[in-house]
Amino acid sequence: MESTRPTIDELLEATQEFLEKKIIDVVDAHRAFHTRVAINVLALVRRELQLSPQLAPGEHERLRTLLGTDGTIVELNDDLCRRLRDKSMDYGSDELFRHLFETTMGQLSIDNPEYSGYKRALEESARN
Repeated sequence: MESTRPTIDELLEATQEFLEKKIIDVVDAHRAFHTRVAINVLALVRRELQLSPQLAPGEHERLRTLLGTDGTIVELNDDLCRRLRDKSMDYGSDELFRHLFETTMGQLSIDNPEYSGYKRALEESARN
């Protein structure tokens, strides 16, 4: 039902905007703090909804290639963790590092795209 208006993103954006423009400046400091937390949660949820569909296929393919098997992302991540725990997978491999780096960068783009380490890694990646 993609044609339903307002969209989920529009609803989240409107709520976020309402809190930022109408509420945060008229409440006491304690409530302003909790309002800022709510604004940040709404922003994170919006990024999750926007970016996860783009990031999931890459993570799934990297896991399939790395493990040589198929399954859901959850199943493959569980398998990867099991293999690392029982040492049946070399945790020093370039392929594992690349997968973990790409997955971490994707998650940071959702969780905190303003994180300085994330920005620095993007800049370094662009240079290479």
